[in-house]
Amino acid sequence: MSNGLEEMTAAFDPQVRDLAARTRALIFDVYPEMVEVPWPRQNVAGYGIGPKKMSEHFCYIALYDDHINLGFNQGVELPDPEGLLKGPGKMLRHTKIAEPEDLEDPAVRRLLEAARDHRVSTR
Repeated sequence: MSNGLEEMTAAFDPQVRDLAARTRALIFDVYPEMVEVPWPRQNVAGYGIGPKKMSEHFCYIALYDDHINLGFNQGVELPDPEGLLKGPGKMLRHTKIAEPEDLEDPAVRRLLEAARDHRVSTR
């Protein structure tokens, strides 16, 4: 895990640290060339094909006291037949990860793959 995400998670419960590490590993598995950009003030780390938040990132991890959100920068444009994505924003959507088992849902990986492919194709 990068120093930025490790530093951000250090103040959180071990469960949240573990969820963040597992989520980051899944993102890395889906896109090994990912670029990670931490934003410590917001307790968010963004992931993408380059360092630019709005034009190159496809997902993010947001830290909370008892869970994380795996967010998607263009979430409204992603196929989500299982209805995992939530959020009222114009583009951003997220899914709540509260247990390690949440990351084992194949639909989560499909969302990451779709987000990656969407970002790479619209670059």
